[in-house]
Amino acid sequence: MDRKNAGHYSQELLNLFDRYVHGDVDRREFLRQAARFAVGGVTAAVLLDELSPRFAEAQQVPKGDKRLQTSTVEYASPQGSRKVKGYLARLADAKGKLPGVLVVHENRGLNPHIEDIARRLALEGFLAFAPDALTPLGGYPGDEDKAREAFATLDQNKTREDFVAALGFLEKRPECTGKAAVIGFCFGGGIANLLATRAPELAAAVPFYGTQPTDEEVAKIRAPMLIHYAEHDDRINAGIPAFEASLKAHKVDYQMFAYAGTQHGFNNDTTPRYDAAAATLAWRRSTEFLNKRVH
Repeated sequence: MDRKNAGHYSQELLNLFDRYVHGDVDRREFLRQAARFAVGGVTAAVLLDELSPRFAEAQQVPKGDKRLQTSTVEYASPQGSRKVKGYLARLADAKGKLPGVLVVHENRGLNPHIEDIARRLALEGFLAFAPDALTPLGGYPGDEDKAREAFATLDQNKTREDFVAALGFLEKRPECTGKAAVIGFCFGGGIANLLATRAPELAAAVPFYGTQPTDEEVAKIRAPMLIHYAEHDDRINAGIPAFEASLKAHKVDYQMFAYAGTQHGFNNDTTPRYDAAAATLAWRRSTEFLNKRVH
């Protein structure tokens, strides 16, 4: 992708963008504060555009890839939003049942990047299922700003139950072996941590820069965990010491990696925060871990 990387921008601007992405400042406030970094004819609006996702440029596995069979399916979530839609992907020529991987999106719903992640996992030989938490509001709206705004209005208790239900749905799919893991990014990383505390049958959990559970919740974890963090991510990293102490105290089987020089969202190859070396390493570690734990 021919675009600037994170090193082109000041850490202060990247921190401001992270606050914008997570709803701590709105678009107007971002543009007001970003104006300080707008030099050489570059406006604050241009900076926002440069930092925002470009899905088509980053797509690795095309939607119509003939190697895959994909579909939109609906599942029941009685304790959550009642009915939720998701994106299901598998190898078209798969022989027999496949291990499942639940793919949990960031705080913008099921956007094209997460669908692409599901397709990548399907090519690795998994039955990949990516629910859309925005289903109760009509689904991902095709616009990241609108998606963030909509996401902030969700009943988060119901949303969490939607993902608990999604795991059960995946495990019971006729194409699935009955074993399933979860991988999640940002908000989805927090959900991956949550599912590890809620689902004793979970085969494995792979959270990327997710919020951490409490010590009381960590005591319930039975699944092995592979945990990824960025170096420059103060908001999330503040919770690491207590989380790691709990993981050790409760003898959880875990590995934890922090990637030098990276930003929150470094695995997301649609934005300049993407770090190709770190993302490639984290992806390899993740797929090897999932293959070992779920097959």
